This record gives sequence, structure tokens and C-alpha cells, in this order.
Amino acid sequence: MRFWPRIFVNALIFLALAGFFQSSLAGHYQNAFYVSGVAVALIASFVLALLNAIVKPILFVLSLPVTIVTLGLFGFVLNAIMLELTSWVMGSGFTFSSFGVTLIVAIVMALFNAIISDHFARN
Repeated sequence: MRFWPRIFVNALIFLALAGFFQSSLAGHYQNAFYVSGVAVALIASFVLALLNAIVKPILFVLSLPVTIVTLGLFGFVLNAIMLELTSWVMGSGFTFSSFGVTLIVAIVMALFNAIISDHFARN
């Protein structure tokens, strides 16, 4: 998938997950992930893309031994770290209540992005 469509898809995923975490369906995790609006979701998606392009390769190389030992599962933790950095850059309009919630959002985003990328690759 190309750059701008991925930005929009990630923004939609942010909004959908924030909406889920605001609902009563989230149970214990209600209000655990907050996005203040569509513009914030778009900017956060762009910031995440920039961080993934600049910071993530450095962290990946530094954490390569741990990634190998965990058979690649540490990649989800790296994605969660990127989301936490995005939250730090964005401020109070884009927040997570804990690193556990960030990890859940990172896993769900990875799954949705894999499904959507596979769909676009087939068409």
C-alpha cells in the first residue's frame, strides 16, 4: 500500500480503536485509549509514519538479539514503543492509559494493516 492511503487507514484504525475503548464493550479497559478528533488521528498517523521511518530501524537493530530469541514477537513491543513515542509527541489529544493498552492497540493495528495490505496487494 502506498504512503498516503496507509496514513488514512491508520487514522481510521486509530479512530475505530479509540471509539471501542470509549464504549462499555471495552470493560475494564474503558477510556484506556483516547483520540480527540479526526485531525489528531491524521496527524498522529503521520507522526507514526515518520517515527517508523526514522527511529524504528535503529531500535530494530539494537533489539535484534531479543527479536531473534522471541521469534519475532518482540516486533509487537517495538510497534507499541512507536505508538508510545507518537503519544508523547502528540500530547493530550492522543493518549494511552498504560503500556499494556498500547501493546493491545499495536497488535490490533498490525493485524488490520496486514489484512488491508493483503487486500490491496491482490487488487
